[in-house]
Amino acid sequence: MADVGGIAADRLKSFIERIERLEEEKAALTADIREVYAEAKATGFDTKIMRQVVKLRKMDSNDRQEQEELLDLYKRAVGLEI
Repeated sequence: MADVGGIAADRLKSFIERIERLEEEKAALTADIREVYAEAKATGFDTKIMRQVVKLRKMDSNDRQEQEELLDLYKRAVGLEI
């Protein structure tokens, strides 16, 4: 393809196709993750808590500690037991 309006059409099409393939892969991975959570739930695990643990494990330890300290502070501020 030639340039269209100053845009290299072949290059643009290549980017679009790569993004589409990656979106398909992402959808497949999302479905796989959903299946693992369903399996865990069927086994008796609380998937909400599991999601929180996964999120916490992704965090830097300093960020995680700061978040936990803020949560404790907020809980004390509204009268929740710690």
